[in-house]
This record gives sequence, structure tokens and C-alpha cells, in this order.
Amino acid sequence: ELPPSEFMQVADSTWLVLSVVSNGREPPGCQATGVTKIARSVIAPLAEHHVSVLMLSTYQTDFILVRERDLPVVIHTLAGEFDIYREESGECVPVTCDDVSNGFLKPKPATSPTLHPVQSPQTRFCVLTVAPDTLPAIATMLIDVLFYSHSPPREAGASSQDLDSITFFSFSLIEGYISIVMDAETQKRFPSDLLLTSSTGELWRMVRIGGQPLGFDECGIVAQIAEPLATADISAYYISTFNFDHALVPEEGIAEVIQLLQQRQDSGR
Repeated sequence: ELPPSEFMQVADSTWLVLSVVSNGREPPGCQATGVTKIARSVIAPLAEHHVSVLMLSTYQTDFILVRERDLPVVIHTLAGEFDIYREESGECVPVTCDDVSNGFLKPKPATSPTLHPVQSPQTRFCVLTVAPDTLPAIATMLIDVLFYSHSPPREAGASSQDLDSITFFSFSLIEGYISIVMDAETQKRFPSDLLLTSSTGELWRMVRIGGQPLGFDECGIVAQIAEPLATADISAYYISTFNFDHALVPEEGIAEVIQLLQQRQDSGR
């Protein structure tokens, strides 16, 4: 319904959403949540089969977006580890490899992925949700934050490793569930009794992946972050956007995360 505009870019791919539901087979002692929980079982195998993904973490769960044309490869890759269903008219219907065998192409051997730089601004973030019936009470504030009060884009020098802050606000509404990521200063503008967070009220720090827009054809970007964090059992909340990827980790673990990612960078050179 959006009118064509010279100001709007649209990726040329149509994407499908994968929702991963736990079946209780995680290894004992595994505490990681978010993208790191599915790093070995989903993210890494798809990267190895040269499937590009967009990752969207929400307050409630995580979603993986894959290009529609890659679906046969995705199903063949994950069928050995997962029971796969597609949604039809609200019902879940089992999918087998035979259902998508037509058009399946054996994936090309994946080239070594580019190790993109990561930046870690000092900004502290909150991951929140809002009860849908209270949304009207903060609607005006949301509109102001989303469209009017954000800072202008930084100049090219903002790609340096010592960013002091970053402007980032994420709002998602998926099947009635609302998920918001905002910096701690912006949170102070909202009524505290309407914003719900975890019982610990934890704050998060961000690493932004890529010194320039990443595009959609490259694979292994999410795995670059998720795999080392999964090895260290560190939770991460991950949001892919049109230009960059962003991972949020618990504030107390940011130093370890930067060290792990720097070691990966060094070993890849």
C-alpha cells in the first residue's frame, strides 16, 4: 500500500519467516538465550550452505528470515535436526524434504565469510514490552521518538571503533506482541509503570556489525557473532536491519564479548 517513492529503497527479495520452537534437547547447563541458543543448530548450518539470513530478536522470541528462493536449501539443511511445519490457514502442516525437492539445487561450497568490523558504543539499552491495551497511552511519545526526536545521521567518521553513542530505537508488533529496544535515556521519557522488562531490569550494550551497509547476498554475518558467543554461553539479542546488524549483550559481559570478537577477527586475518 506504500506509494512508490524516490526516498524508499526496497530489497528485491521476498523473505519468509522461520520461528524456532525449543524441543527440550538443549545440552544440560546451557544458559544462553536469544540468537546464541540457535547458533549451532540453525545459524551455523545455514551459513555453511550459503544461505543469507536476517535475524530479528523480540522480547518474546527470535525469528529468522530467509529468502523465499532459498527455502528448498533451508529445509534440506535443517530437516535432520528439526521437525519442520508450515502454517496454512492457521494450522501447522508437516513439511518433508520431498515437498520441496523440485527446484532444489545442491548449494555451492561457501567461501570464507568476510569478517566485518564491530563497533561498541557506550550507549546502554533496555529491552521492553508493552501490554497491547496500554499502547494508546504511549502512542504520542512513540511517534515522537520514532519520527521526530532522533539525531541526524552521523558523518563518515562515525565508523570508528570508539563510538561514544549510537542512535537506535526498535519497535516491533508481531501477532499482537509488542517488543521495544531503546536506550536508557529515552526510556526515562516514558511512564515507567507501562514498560515491562525482565524481573532483573538488566541493561544491555550493543555491538554493531559492519563499517558500511552489508547488503543481503552475503552469508555468515550472524554466525560471526553468534558462534563465539554461544561457545562462551553468552546471551545475545540480535536485530538485522536494512543497512547494519546489531547484537545486544548483557552490560556486565561487554568486555568479554569484545575480547571474543577481537580474537575471531585476529584469527581470521
